[in-house]
Amino acid sequence: MLLSGCVAQEGGTPDLVSDEVGPMNVLFIVADDLNCALGAYGDTLVNTPNLDRLAEEGAMFTNAHCQYPLCGPSRASFMTGLYADQTRVRKNNVYLRSAVPDVVTLSQRFRQRGYEAVRIGKIFHYDNPGTIGTSGIDDRHSWDRTINPYGRDKREEHLIHTLKPRRYGGTLSWLAMEGTDEEQTDGIGATEACEQLDDFAERGSPFFLAVGFYRPHTPFAAPKAHFDAVDREAMVVPDPHDELLDILPEPAAKSIRAMKTQIGLPTELSKEIIQAYRATVSFVDAQVGRVLDRLQETGLDRNTLVVFLSDHGYHLGEHGHWQKQTLFEEGTRVPLIIRPPAGHPSGPIAAPVELVDLYPTIADYAGLEVPGYVQGLSLRGLMDQEADTVRGSALTVWRKGKSITTDRYRLTSWGEGGELGMELYDHRTDPDELRNLALDGEESPLLDSLVHVLERRWLAALRAPEGLGRQILDPPVAQKTPHLTPGDLYRLDGSIETLKTEE
Repeated sequence: MLLSGCVAQEGGTPDLVSDEVGPMNVLFIVADDLNCALGAYGDTLVNTPNLDRLAEEGAMFTNAHCQYPLCGPSRASFMTGLYADQTRVRKNNVYLRSAVPDVVTLSQRFRQRGYEAVRIGKIFHYDNPGTIGTSGIDDRHSWDRTINPYGRDKREEHLIHTLKPRRYGGTLSWLAMEGTDEEQTDGIGATEACEQLDDFAERGSPFFLAVGFYRPHTPFAAPKAHFDAVDREAMVVPDPHDELLDILPEPAAKSIRAMKTQIGLPTELSKEIIQAYRATVSFVDAQVGRVLDRLQETGLDRNTLVVFLSDHGYHLGEHGHWQKQTLFEEGTRVPLIIRPPAGHPSGPIAAPVELVDLYPTIADYAGLEVPGYVQGLSLRGLMDQEADTVRGSALTVWRKGKSITTDRYRLTSWGEGGELGMELYDHRTDPDELRNLALDGEESPLLDSLVHVLERRWLAALRAPEGLGRQILDPPVAQKTPHLTPGDLYRLDGSIETLKTEE
């Protein structure tokens, strides 16, 4: 029986529903700009013991992909279970309700069923680090309460090394910081999460706790101890493979050479930046560990589903590109770990899955029905080892491109019907996606078969699902003002009068 007054039974029965442990809670943890640089995913140059342990205890999806490789669209997508052409959010800084006013988000669905939904940090879009400490482009209907941490990394932003003066979020920037983990924005976020867990345990309130870390998004800022634990000389700088630019479709080539200040960086500088990224990943892992430890200490781990993910992938020099916004493996693939309470470890799951699948999967474990317009599919059959696949491919779109990843291949098509070119890669023989088989006439039957799958999947993702409600075709983008670094002095026209220097 359900706990009286907590959650009404609906559409199924949660795994753990008894007078002793109560309804299924959710701890939903999102990292920003994290690729699969985790020990559990095979990275030997990073220290991630907490996420590695989480992967061992639950299900680790090794072929999970975002639906749009940019923060705002991806987050709108996985929080609604819809593709970017259905949310109409294909740019950053678009408020969800200005695009799909009637949608019921994942956490909002839990609110509807008596759960308390709390957000800490970044879940919907923020300009990172520009709007740290604010609510960013949040959706207020998704939460009962929100907490916006602001730490030393913001107060000492002027010390950060960057390829463009006073530019941090859209360009490579990094700093080995003084002080402790707990002084950083994400450290404060972890502390707040621990306090919320204590409160939930004391009150016995069912919860959906979303903890959004701002790292490892640029600037790669973390305390020095995390930098010291990563050997800079061991960092490997990928070959840029400039020779491939002439044979790639033009949109693909442009996507990996768009950031002019980040092309052809010196080797030693590249190593320093890659070290900084991995140090920041280790810092995030430490904060996740603090939250997971508190979950166990409170006893809430007995009836809490833990979900960890990133919003999209991230290049560290592969194909000569840094950061995101590509349809290569580094841009679309994300870490995804789900640990049910008191469940049996599922181990690595290689079937292709999508972040839109999170909504129905989490609801499935909690015994909640989902809106009929949700496009994702529950991954529970994979986790329970009752199914081998959910749909056979994972779809990602970006600007004029669309791409599917199967258990072996990636096909990317640019323009209407591939008029701007296609890419086909065999991950079994070419995991780095360096040989475009679409140019090989002998692969025509395979190409034709995958083109059919891609077109079918893309057309389905274009259609507005029945029951979604209003859909604003061209939602406005929230206008921004120039970035202000704390401590700098500015004139009325926005120009800098005085730069804050090292103290």
